[in-house]
Amino acid sequence: MDDRSRIGAFLEMMSAERGASPNTLDAYGRDLLDASEFCGLRLVTASSADLSNWLADLAARGMAPSTQARKLSAVRRFFRFLFQEGDRKDDPTARLDGPSPEREVPDVLSREEVTRLIAACEPDKRLKCLVELLYGAGLRASELVTLRVGNLPRRKAGQWMSADIIIRGKGGKDRLCPLGRAALIALAEWLDVREASLPDNPLLRSKAEGFVFPSRGKEGHLTRRRLGQMLEELATKAGIRSERVYPHALRHAYATHLLQGGADLRVVQTLLGHADISTTQIYTHVLTDELAELLETAHPMAVAGRSRR
Repeated sequence: MDDRSRIGAFLEMMSAERGASPNTLDAYGRDLLDASEFCGLRLVTASSADLSNWLADLAARGMAPSTQARKLSAVRRFFRFLFQEGDRKDDPTARLDGPSPEREVPDVLSREEVTRLIAACEPDKRLKCLVELLYGAGLRASELVTLRVGNLPRRKAGQWMSADIIIRGKGGKDRLCPLGRAALIALAEWLDVREASLPDNPLLRSKAEGFVFPSRGKEGHLTRRRLGQMLEELATKAGIRSERVYPHALRHAYATHLLQGGADLRVVQTLLGHADISTTQIYTHVLTDELAELLETAHPMAVAGRSRR
């Protein structure tokens, strides 16, 4: 059993049976090859000690705890696959303790900053629609750029018949994302002019016309990289530091502003498509920090304490 063939079989299984996205498969492949190279291309027969040394090497390379945990997760899945296939009679990762990744509280854009971003989109209808969907539905970048026309709500005589779009999320799972009035208006305005962005080449056009945000590139749709570049340029135009404005920053803002408005955490989890509520709970830390600051600045005892100094 050589590493490359078994890693290939594992990735095929993840794609066929688990519906893993190309990005997820690429990440698994890189992580498993990293472990394989450390083990002298003998990952399939590696021992717990070998893998423990690999984890120590990851830390020595200065990798963040979250990165180490992700790589270990890929290796755990790989050895479960080998066990199920009968290639191993044990799981060398069973007793390994991975690092406890510390979730960083995101630097969340304020409502006023989001308003400035949306205003700065004018007169670009595509850009405005992209921002409204990132912020108005909390979409991931990959979900947005691959959004298909067939997953939009029906329109009749220029009117939306519903307000929900179908999103194909991680693991191939679909979820319904309700859109607000502003997002629906921006979407309608973009669709009215979208035809002009389709490629002239018939072959490219047939591939691109199914996407809400078509492109003349080989993928047929706007790329995540180009989306990121557009948001950086928009941030500069809006007078916001460009490193603070990226697709996931608008998703962070969507979740945080929902919770600030009183939304239930479980509802936000569903809207974001999080499999585990612990992922959603990161946004409660933002609210806790804000409440602590409010207590420090507005509570009568805090004000009285400052006046006695």
